[in-house]
Amino acid sequence: MVSNQKADLLQGTLDLLILKALQHEPMHGFGVALRIQQMSKDMLQVEQGSLYPALYRLEDQGWIESEWGVSENNRKAKFYSLTTAGRKQLQTEEKSWANLSTAINLVLGNT
Repeated sequence: MVSNQKADLLQGTLDLLILKALQHEPMHGFGVALRIQQMSKDMLQVEQGSLYPALYRLEDQGWIESEWGVSENNRKAKFYSLTTAGRKQLQTEEKSWANLSTAINLVLGNT
């Protein structure tokens, strides 16, 4: 689960965050969680119990792929990277999020 006292996420948002985290380079699961935390300025923390099922799901959908490697602390780790389909999905998800954000802001009276 993605959680923090500061922010809770809509269902399905984790996929977008993972795809975005992997946009520039492959990384292992813990690295993905750290990247999301960093990009959100510590407002979002992804729990392992939510992260790994999401990574497996995204891999099953063909949006990411994995390869075994060695982490920076010399441990065996699975590294995830975006596929071409994943890059396209990221663009789709970003557009959908922008539309949803605009609609919610309109309802809330934010401009």
